Amino acid sequence: MRTSCVNGKMNDQVSNHLINCECGIVGMQISDRINDFSHCHCSQCRRIHGSAFATFAGTSKAGFKILRGHDCLKSYNSSEKYTRFFCKNCGSKLFIEITDEPDQIYFAMGLINDKPTDLPDAYHIYVGSKAFWHTISSNETQYKTEP
Repeated sequence: MRTSCVNGKMNDQVSNHLINCECGIVGMQISDRINDFSHCHCSQCRRIHGSAFATFAGTSKAGFKILRGHDCLKSYNSSEKYTRFFCKNCGSKLFIEITDEPDQIYFAMGLINDKPTDLPDAYHIYVGSKAFWHTISSNETQYKTEP
């Protein structure tokens, strides 16, 4: 059964974005500004997302709240540094926690339900291991590994 989101009112001063997995069981809210916006081309992101790259937005952990579906969250330690969370019902890739950044969280941008107006400039990371069949055609900053 699909769970519907209740749309919150947008405040011009503070971000308020609702995000959810494909099946709608896991719902989250971003109430702080989005402070990072990147396209990751590392081999882990490519395999896990099944695409040329994965797009993530970063925000403070204090501004990130899981509204529903705690019991459907599953985590995977893809390395010593990265813990990836997904919905165990539909498999949607949800967010990443990085041990070196304990106050920050990165959520999969494809989950967001609205059009943020507060996005910082996007950039590409790990282009040194990008898919051979993909060409980056934007003028956004590119990093061979991390900035």
